[in-house]
Amino acid sequence: MAKNLLPIPVQFAMLYGGLFITIVAGIAMLKGMNWGRFLYVIWSVVGFLIGFTTSPMKAAMIPGLVVFGIFTFFLFRPKANEYFSGKGIASDAQSI
Repeated sequence: MAKNLLPIPVQFAMLYGGLFITIVAGIAMLKGMNWGRFLYVIWSVVGFLIGFTTSPMKAAMIPGLVVFGIFTFFLFRPKANEYFSGKGIASDAQSI
């Protein structure tokens, strides 16, 4: 952390702020709220951009970028689009 261009307190603020945003996005996605997946994607892209511009170890970010790509792929598949449009929730509730 000391080799990063950002001061350590800023790094910790981003860490805890990002954790909070990710939890909020996750809860929103579990409830079928469309804005939750967009919040997750936008925050992740912002985090990766900041990381790639400030981190001295850019290669260490590649696995996280791959996982993010896989998550994003599944978040925007047709079944996921149906779930987040509200149609998937109603049909799931009727089958219970």
